[in-house]
Amino acid sequence: MDRMNISKLRKEIDRLDEKLITLLNQRTQLAVDIGKFKKDLNQSVYTPAREQQIYLKLKKINKGPLSVSALMDIYREIMSAAIMLQKPMKVAYLGPQATFTHLGALKKFGSQIEYISADTISDVFSEVERGRCDYGVVPVENSLEGAVNHTLDMLVDSDLKIYSEILLNISHNLLANCAIGEIKKVYSHPQVFGQCRLWLKNNLSKREFIEVSSTTKAAEMAAKQKNSAAIASNLAAQIYQIKILAQAIEDSPHNVTRFLVISKNTAEASGGDKTSIVFSVKDKVGALQDILLIFKSSDINLTKIESRPSKRKVWDYYFFVDMQGHISNPQISKAISSLDKKCRFLKILGSYPQTV
Repeated sequence: MDRMNISKLRKEIDRLDEKLITLLNQRTQLAVDIGKFKKDLNQSVYTPAREQQIYLKLKKINKGPLSVSALMDIYREIMSAAIMLQKPMKVAYLGPQATFTHLGALKKFGSQIEYISADTISDVFSEVERGRCDYGVVPVENSLEGAVNHTLDMLVDSDLKIYSEILLNISHNLLANCAIGEIKKVYSHPQVFGQCRLWLKNNLSKREFIEVSSTTKAAEMAAKQKNSAAIASNLAAQIYQIKILAQAIEDSPHNVTRFLVISKNTAEASGGDKTSIVFSVKDKVGALQDILLIFKSSDINLTKIESRPSKRKVWDYYFFVDMQGHISNPQISKAISSLDKKCRFLKILGSYPQTV
């Protein structure tokens, strides 16, 4: 009787699969048709505002048992395939392959996009500026380690805009092709060792810890050497065919890295946006306070403010600010216009949808 019930349920799944395939192809064809209109209008194929609308709708209409995150993963691949049918797209990222920046890029654009590994953050910007890639993905801050200064410096000097953002939960894993008791050396990036300090002290004390340029490089070396381990991602374990001995060994469960998608284009308003700017103040008492009062009087919520030496003058600082709202919003544009009169330097880095 159970076998008959299973067989009946599987036939129903097969029937639904046929419907799903038909509907997915119909959906993709509509996306391709939209892509043709976008080409005529000289618009970008990838639209963060539309992406956000889709994800918000999934959250609203989903009744389970699939989780929202699972549905978002599925739709990410659907949209990734549709984008590549509209226009082959290249995305540069801070490499090598299987770094967290690579994982962040995959989370944003899916597996169907062509990815180009770049050696430095400057190289990512260069790939997009020279038109060899449509978009670039770079890290900008970590919840434990703080800002990525090289990215902030590049944003000041480059004409590229922030087009979208990515939030990635960072999880570290111990990889090795031997038992934990046989490990003599552990490779990883220096920041990663700091983020896994307690676990390493309790489980791998008195081993040799060797710092390398990336977690991917660590996995590559551990895969080749006897009695060696690496702290790296699941993707690195797949690429270098090395076993995962322990998962999520980071000390803090709240380890999140924020990445930026950079582009020559400006993202359209989605209704749930943030605007990033950078400015330097005039050399007078209370200059920064005057700037902040503009935001307060305009009822604009600042979500981040970060200072950075300008490198152009001793004791001169840039202030990087994120605020809620799109630059097309009159409230935001008016405040920035007022800001410009009080700043020595002001640059709009981009308006883009907040991650949902």
